[in-house]
Amino acid sequence: MGPVVAGLLQLLALIGALALAYIPLGNYMAKVYSSRKHLRVEKWIYKAIGANPDAEMTWPAYLRGVLAFSAVSVLFLYLLQRLQGVLPGSMGFSSVNPAQSFNTAVSFVTNTNWQSYYGEQTMGHVVQTAGLAVQNFVSAAVGMAVAVALVRGFARSRTGELGNFWADLVRGTVRVLVPVAAVAAVLLVSCGAIQNFSGIHEVGQFMGGSQQWNGGAVASQEAIKELGTNGGGYFNANAAHPFENPNAFTNLLEIFLILVIPFSLTRTFGVMVGSVKQGYAILATMFTIWLGFTALMMWTEFAHHGPALQAAGGAMEGKETRFGVGASSIFAVTTTLTSTGAVDSFHSSFTGLGGGITMLGMMLGEIAPGGTGSGLFGMLIMAVIAVFIAGLMVGRTPEYLGKKIGGREMKLAACYILITPALVLVFTAASMALPTPPHSMLNSGAHGFSEVLYAFTSASNNNGSAFAGLNANTDWYNTMTGLAMLLGRFLPMVFVLALAGSLAEQTPVPVTAGTLRTEKPLFTGLLVGAILIITGLTYFPALALGPLAEGLAS
Repeated sequence: MGPVVAGLLQLLALIGALALAYIPLGNYMAKVYSSRKHLRVEKWIYKAIGANPDAEMTWPAYLRGVLAFSAVSVLFLYLLQRLQGVLPGSMGFSSVNPAQSFNTAVSFVTNTNWQSYYGEQTMGHVVQTAGLAVQNFVSAAVGMAVAVALVRGFARSRTGELGNFWADLVRGTVRVLVPVAAVAAVLLVSCGAIQNFSGIHEVGQFMGGSQQWNGGAVASQEAIKELGTNGGGYFNANAAHPFENPNAFTNLLEIFLILVIPFSLTRTFGVMVGSVKQGYAILATMFTIWLGFTALMMWTEFAHHGPALQAAGGAMEGKETRFGVGASSIFAVTTTLTSTGAVDSFHSSFTGLGGGITMLGMMLGEIAPGGTGSGLFGMLIMAVIAVFIAGLMVGRTPEYLGKKIGGREMKLAACYILITPALVLVFTAASMALPTPPHSMLNSGAHGFSEVLYAFTSASNNNGSAFAGLNANTDWYNTMTGLAMLLGRFLPMVFVLALAGSLAEQTPVPVTAGTLRTEKPLFTGLLVGAILIITGLTYFPALALGPLAEGLAS
């Protein structure tokens, strides 16, 4: 079997598995977030944190819950790293320095999971399990909660109430993320991923010296790392490491875990607004972009330029031989079109155009299908903008799901889509203009610029993957990427929740003959076009200086 055929068969198997999970998981999550009952363990949690899960919240109250919980999480994780040297289970690792502790705390709380350190040489068992793994669960649950709040904004009328943040946070964690991650962890262990609390061991000689590896609760963290679209790994090689991702089956399983909740949330959306066809329209938009990017990536990486690539069957530099070009391409597109950031190959070693595809996937806002929750609310914001564009074309007040899209709603949507590009371009420009930051670049020219552009694209979009080659463990990059992650995560949420509150207060508009049918393929095409055009106009100059220049020169 040739590598191209193998890649296509894996793609078809993945699509089939996602299709089987779509309806049951989507319906289940709709039931979870609509239920009035509380499990016993949930009641214990509410009592411990002093929350009333039945109290409805307006959007400012909901936002205060998001920000308060996240602020406490950042502080806790920061202190845990700073105290690592005196904690049991540290494996002899010292406390993490302040700049890196700040960066890592912000990274995992914002669901970015950017790592400017070697995981196996920096973090002990306590920080990994009590700190990083816990945030993998709850940061994903925060994103899902905000998405559900926006869905309620569309579904409700004549009220400013969007549900209860604490109930949404706890239910998303206890009823969705924990059980699915537990099953996935068992599967990973059965396929060879490690799960232990062993110390550091010498495993043999390597180039004249001893080679050391440490163990860890890797399988359980790997499961939620992918399921929660987090991305941070136990090891610096991330999902390319055989302890995290042993074989081709686990590789496909991990891609499935990354995609299953973001895609299934479109079903949840359709059920909660009372029209599954609306969910299918959003799903079709996400799937079209994801499949198109996957096909384009596989084409660029399988293209044979020169005898070395022909002999290898594609661009194998930076890719694991146990996965090959096809699976690596699917993983790369999936991890950058979601907010995952995990890698099973190194994006800096992709072809020039292939590296550009990974960047463009993040620049779209990671909405195809995006992160757990963040992908859905990002796509719904783009749907509001597409409806507004359609309204301008026909001279009619735009409506979406029975809600009028007026001046206030458009201002909130516009602010949402402007935040991330501003962060990416401003921080990249500053890093290139100042004298010291460019010293972190391994390469010069277009590829070196791509390293910096990729770093801030990843941080601002809360992705977490790296282009490699860039030394990000400096005070400048630890601080600036930390700020980019904070602003890129929580500023958009402000506008999402404000929009949800504005929509929930409205009285539904009756459907007429002039109403745009947003469940039809025509709207899906309009939405795909709006996403690509808006992103292209925003980022094309920066892409032209980096990956496009490199790709056209090769």
